Amino acid sequence: MIGTVFRSDDVPTEHRFDYWAELMHRAIAPSHMSCEFADDFWARQRLLELGPVLAWPTAHLVTGFRRTEKLVRQSDPEMYHLSLVLGGGLGFEHVGRAEAYGPSDLWVSDTSRPYEVHVPAGLGRQVIRGVGVDFPKALLPLPPARVRQLLGRRLSAHDGVGALLTGFLTGLEQQADALQPSDAPRLGTVLIDLLSAWFAHVLEAEDALPAETRERALTTRIRAFIQQNLHDPELTPPVIAAAHHISLSYLHRLFQEDTPGETVAAWIRAQRLEGARRDLANPALTTTPIHTIATRWGLPRASDFTRAFRGAYGVSPTEYRARAGAGATRETG
Repeated sequence: MIGTVFRSDDVPTEHRFDYWAELMHRAIAPSHMSCEFADDFWARQRLLELGPVLAWPTAHLVTGFRRTEKLVRQSDPEMYHLSLVLGGGLGFEHVGRAEAYGPSDLWVSDTSRPYEVHVPAGLGRQVIRGVGVDFPKALLPLPPARVRQLLGRRLSAHDGVGALLTGFLTGLEQQADALQPSDAPRLGTVLIDLLSAWFAHVLEAEDALPAETRERALTTRIRAFIQQNLHDPELTPPVIAAAHHISLSYLHRLFQEDTPGETVAAWIRAQRLEGARRDLANPALTTTPIHTIATRWGLPRASDFTRAFRGAYGVSPTEYRARAGAGATRETG
């Protein structure tokens, strides 16, 4: 597991908001915080330290944040902040821009400039869900003058690199319990590459990125494409290369540089087998035929699936399902 988790229910009611405010000041530059429901506050949040990058999936009652000129002078960590809104709505004012934000919106702010996140009137006890990311300005390979064009703008998380960035951020919380602390620095590097690619895409400044950053972002995009298409038995390296307008040799080189010794075909097979393994262990799918599960994961030939599964996990799919079922029975018995 990576990250530390805060649940307001673990704290006495009268201390919940103040405790959470202190936690927030570890994640973001100091600001004045206010909440109509501070006396009966609720929040759930995880802090993920990914090398020099901090990501924090959060769900909390609507709260206002105000970072003033005075607070900027007192403390400036020289960071950029990205917010992804997943549920609820907020208003945001920064560098002379004022916008309303809702689900699948992104915004960028600069800790060196004042800002205000305010709560629209009449929301009641609405829960805001989202992911925040804070990272040193020095890690972004784009001139500050260019980045300034994005500050305070309402940006979409629906398309292209924005959608890929959104998928990565939401996946961090979903996979956090399965990740190891040793994974954190690499995940931070991937996140910075995705952020750089997204900034450059929105600014139409891809040429300003170092070649290494562009290549790592492309590799991440390709892996996401593969994950989304594992069900297709025709998903092969030539198809993947064509979908990304690159040569087959370049695709293989990207994978070799990203994970030495790993081939594209081997990674596809491993992802398919892992997906099938999870389904075979899922109690809700015990009546689903094994060949149906295998086909769902792009492995329609029963003999090939059984041989590959045994090679990866040491038992046949039938044996694995039986053991997983027996284990679940013991836990509930």
